[in-house]
Amino acid sequence: MERLQKVIAASGIASRRKAEQMILEGLVKVNGTVVTELGTKVKDNDEIMVNGKPIAKETKEYYLLNKPRGVVTTTSDDKNRRTVVDLIQTSARIYPVGRLDYDTTGVILLTNDGDFANIIMHPKSNIDKVYVAKLNGIIKGEQINKLKDGVELDGQKVKPSRVKLKKADPEKNSSIVEITIHEGKNHQVKRMFESVGILVDKLKRIRVGIFELNDLGSGEYRKLTPKEVSIIYSLKK
Repeated sequence: MERLQKVIAASGIASRRKAEQMILEGLVKVNGTVVTELGTKVKDNDEIMVNGKPIAKETKEYYLLNKPRGVVTTTSDDKNRRTVVDLIQTSARIYPVGRLDYDTTGVILLTNDGDFANIIMHPKSNIDKVYVAKLNGIIKGEQINKLKDGVELDGQKVKPSRVKLKKADPEKNSSIVEITIHEGKNHQVKRMFESVGILVDKLKRIRVGIFELNDLGSGEYRKLTPKEVSIIYSLKK
């Protein structure tokens, strides 16, 4: 379910603020009943009338993008940098589900379906977010154990569901670690490694739940299948 003013704005007939004003003025009906309360939530199959005319509902779209470096995870950027939305050819008002840092690559989902996005991001969904980190230095067993035990970020203890050393290269003084988390705190993976005394040189997210990059190249994307979308909806609590 989504907020009424958001659905009206997504239809393109008014801005979010104008839609709120229309609701307050009694110009909006849902299933034949005038609605004047902001924050009212509606379902996909609800009939919405504005000024006596039905709104055209936006078709739901779902994408998996292999985010390149140097692209921001937002719908617009005041520094005129490329955004993840710029990389996808669609007229729908899609937005990223969660975020990846400017220099982090890999899996990012985009959609215009608020319910789908909420399921992915809600902690109760317990969805794996799997990263491969190239570290500046050789990570030690005691550091990995500290991560597994949990580290404090923003006054809260967080710990990965899995940490696996994949490679250590003494000549290059680097190591590669696969780490799986469920939360989505700002810069979380980098800060977790920093908290045990090691810096991340490169970071790539290789999986979110059932969604993997497979053969998608950097900057490439694909539409999700109806089956994939239904699997996510089956996780709704």
